[in-house]
Amino acid sequence: MFQLHERLAADTHNLGRSRLCEILLMNDRTWPWIILVPAVQGIREIYELDREQQVRLLEESSALSQGMMEIFGGDKMNVAALGNMVPQLHLHHIVRFEGDPAWPGPVWGKQPPVPYEDGELEQIKAKLKPLLQQLA
Repeated sequence: MFQLHERLAADTHNLGRSRLCEILLMNDRTWPWIILVPAVQGIREIYELDREQQVRLLEESSALSQGMMEIFGGDKMNVAALGNMVPQLHLHHIVRFEGDPAWPGPVWGKQPPVPYEDGELEQIKAKLKPLLQQLA
């Protein structure tokens, strides 16, 4: 049975499910940042997914990336599956802007997260709703 890693659960807001993944919003309003977590227990690496799941993950990641860039108008989409702190397979999707606080470097460790306030969280959820419906 699939269970989300406790660190991911603590650091994010759940936006729902796609056909394969839990969709999470990183609780950091500095960057538009969504994480896809394949809902497959015990998976640490993409190659551990079966072929159909691998293809589905790529399709969902690509659709999410395109949609986020259209919604937020970024300069670059960063997609990464690091897993050094959280071993459960998860893909970060971060819209980057020239001149953002970490540009052009990675976002990790640059500054402490800036959590969403209630009104901001509802606004970003509303902005993302059409995209999330496409992924469902």
